[in-house]
Amino acid sequence: MQDITEIRWHGRGGQGAKTAALLFATLALGEGKHVQGFPEYGPERMGAPVRAFNRLSKEPIRLHSGVTDPDFVVVLDPTLIEKAGVTEGLKKEGKILINTSFSPKEIKDKIGFNGNVATVDASKISKETIGRDIPNTPMLGALVKVAGLIQFERMLKELESELKKKFSSKPEVVEGNIKAIKRAYEEVKED
Repeated sequence: MQDITEIRWHGRGGQGAKTAALLFATLALGEGKHVQGFPEYGPERMGAPVRAFNRLSKEPIRLHSGVTDPDFVVVLDPTLIEKAGVTEGLKKEGKILINTSFSPKEIKDKIGFNGNVATVDASKISKETIGRDIPNTPMLGALVKVAGLIQFERMLKELESELKKKFSSKPEVVEGNIKAIKRAYEEVKED
């Protein structure tokens, strides 16, 4: 059986779950992994719940479906933790990463979940570094720490290069996102 790591992202339209999943795939590809990164759309409007997915493997990936049994779940909007079935299918040894000011223990108590939980206040970090509540890049930094699937320093250099292409006329956006990623990587709390 093929060894595949699967990630499911939960967010709301406009928070960047799709973008984060695609960036994560690009960064993993840079480490020689076979990857998939794709969204699943429902009602395509700002604020609607959205999901995105990643698969990583050392071998070519032949699966072409949504992720139902993830190793990691990333939740960009904490209002979804009690509504969107975010822990559904999460492997017993898997981990959920949530954008919240609560501690992992507080989240476990709040949602009645006994598995592995990590938390980071990505909204606060993004407001302080980017100037807006766009939690996707801080959550990307926290996921790199929690999952250990990508080498952090190499990821930062590659991501900075990608962001400079996209925001060539806005160096403050690049700088803010890099700061947000570094902070989330350092500030993520794990149980």
